[in-house]
Amino acid sequence: MLNRIFLFFIFISLTFSNFAQSDLSKWENRAQNSEIVRDHWGVPHIYGKSDADAVFGMIYAQCEDDFNRVEMNYITAMGRKAEVEGAKEIYADLRMKLYIDEEVVKKEYQNSPQWLKDLMNAWADGINYFLYTHPEVKPKLLTRFEPWMALTFSEGSIGGDIESISVNQLKAFYDKDFYAHLIYAERDWEEEPRGSNGFAIAPKLSKSGNALLMINPHTSFYFRPEVHMVSEEGLNAYGAVTWGQFFIYQGFNEYNGWMHTSAKADAIDHYALTVEKRKGKYHYKFGKEWRPLIEKKIIVPYKEGNEMQSREFTAFYSHHGPVIREENGKWVAIALMVEREKALTQSYNRTKTKNHAEFKANMELKTNSSNSTVYADRDGNIVYYHGNFIPVRDPQFDWRNVVDGSNPATEWKGLHEIEEMIYIENPENGWIQHCNSTPFTAAGPFSPKSVDYPPYIAWDLENARGVNAVRILSDKKDLTLESLISEVAYEPTLMAFDPMIPALEKAYQSLSEDDPRKPKLKEPMAALSSWDLKTGVNSVGTSLAVFWGNQLIATGRELDRPWDAYIFDFLAENTTDEMKVSALEKAIDKLVEDFGTWNTPWGEINRFQRVTNEIQGIFYDELPSLPVGYNSSLWGSLAAYGSRAYPNTKKWYGNVGNSFVAAVEFGEKVRAKSLLAGGQSGNPFSPHFVDQAENYSKGVFKDVSYYREDVLENARRIYRPGSTN
Repeated sequence: MLNRIFLFFIFISLTFSNFAQSDLSKWENRAQNSEIVRDHWGVPHIYGKSDADAVFGMIYAQCEDDFNRVEMNYITAMGRKAEVEGAKEIYADLRMKLYIDEEVVKKEYQNSPQWLKDLMNAWADGINYFLYTHPEVKPKLLTRFEPWMALTFSEGSIGGDIESISVNQLKAFYDKDFYAHLIYAERDWEEEPRGSNGFAIAPKLSKSGNALLMINPHTSFYFRPEVHMVSEEGLNAYGAVTWGQFFIYQGFNEYNGWMHTSAKADAIDHYALTVEKRKGKYHYKFGKEWRPLIEKKIIVPYKEGNEMQSREFTAFYSHHGPVIREENGKWVAIALMVEREKALTQSYNRTKTKNHAEFKANMELKTNSSNSTVYADRDGNIVYYHGNFIPVRDPQFDWRNVVDGSNPATEWKGLHEIEEMIYIENPENGWIQHCNSTPFTAAGPFSPKSVDYPPYIAWDLENARGVNAVRILSDKKDLTLESLISEVAYEPTLMAFDPMIPALEKAYQSLSEDDPRKPKLKEPMAALSSWDLKTGVNSVGTSLAVFWGNQLIATGRELDRPWDAYIFDFLAENTTDEMKVSALEKAIDKLVEDFGTWNTPWGEINRFQRVTNEIQGIFYDELPSLPVGYNSSLWGSLAAYGSRAYPNTKKWYGNVGNSFVAAVEFGEKVRAKSLLAGGQSGNPFSPHFVDQAENYSKGVFKDVSYYREDVLENARRIYRPGSTN
């Protein structure tokens, strides 16, 4: 026993060697000014004397819930995954290191305003104090967090701008022969859409006369937890925080709420460079001059067995940005927004705005580059911002594709003003929707017109969710918080099949009477013909439609589809009758093979399961799971649930879609309901690992405790960071 105690203290002393006694004194002082209240769902409500104290407690609470995800987000953001996961991550790290230079970021931290440095200091202190007080937690790599690191991950989107750079093309340009066998699985942009829904309802359409907001991100599950942070300096924000960040990314305060939705407002450009080697250095042509490419040595350490190796690269930079690939004999550079300090400022300060004028002033920082924003407030305003960072360009060029980097006419000419980026404020119809769809239907007949904007302002296409949202909202009035959830956000119609099922019926009827497929398909076809297009656990029509739709999309990929075509009209009109019928036969065969019969309700196929906290989910048919009636956002399910079978399963398990969801009403007092996939904690042994799972599977929301008296009434634990009580 004494030996174990001795070894424990040795371990504590080794852990503490990363920190000084002055660190501990500082952390303990901060802890005295920060209080954490856990409610009966495990949601942390953090109270601090200052904003910095609230940040300290908030990040400490995040680490309690899932330090692994906190650490991995920063390992990724700093381009250090290969140090943990080996050589296969070298080029993903190189991609990050093209933009993340530790010395540059440290200078940005030093040059930041004092109030922001205070928050970054508190952020690092909170994580380090957690590590000090939890010696049993073993970081994969980051044993001490520095304040400047907060700037490396300053915007909370699930897929930032840098991820648009192909890792395979980056490797082919900079390191073609090393690990030549390695080919990365690039993100398939046709896979389950990762976006979001945002709905804002004006007072005239709500029963209470208050504005309503639906916050509905679609992300990989467990990408964001639910957090409430309050300070005596005016902070009182509630919502979803991306693991490791210290600001509420999608949420609300007492005065207003903000919902970010992914959009194709064009914030990124690719420039073809004409390159020559002159006097031993590479130059690129720009106008009549030849400019030297800046060369920068980038070293990427990587783990090889039990040893650490490194790979050195010479990266090339033009004034457009870094070179990321070669194409048609040209080097291609990418231009995108790099404003870390401004982005972190915008992300944090939006949480403290008190009215639309303040919120709009914050949007003038123009660093929320990958998102649109749906907004509502206590004054009754509803607003939509399409994008936030859009360079002014010469419209004569095709900005969807690579442009000539040697032509000065392709230079960016500043940034568009807010109103130029498609801006909707208090439309006459009384509602705004954005479902990663075209902004030109965001307010129904009162939407902006595409002819009034350069094409690059909005490459977004209509999708089935957008079609469904417009259909639903056009007839709504007297909405309540509850009906906004049940009748709008969770309305179950799969509008993708609205044009497709009639086309299938026509194709089936065209079969000759002696075609052996006609009797085989008769009953399944009858089930589809009588299906009401609504997804649900008991719906056989849903199962048939989804399996058939997947088969038809696979076939339809062989067709030449115009980029701006609505995919489901295109599939209905351009696939042949034979393609449609053959896809249905394959779907039925697959259902029989996997589930014994085509007559299988959707809930027997579509399941929710959380048994581990692996970042990439692991699922087992033999373990308990819950039926889920929602569906893929691809088909127009507003309550998005992206599921699929895995190599070891027949059933489909969700891994992306509705994660944190909240409905908010802005009256004299703010009122909200929320729901989280699975639960707040990443610890499989915590009571909050799956305590929301059943409610999640049924769409049953919990009441949000926002005001302190409600928080205390529902409190299950009250403590300070570092406390063992």
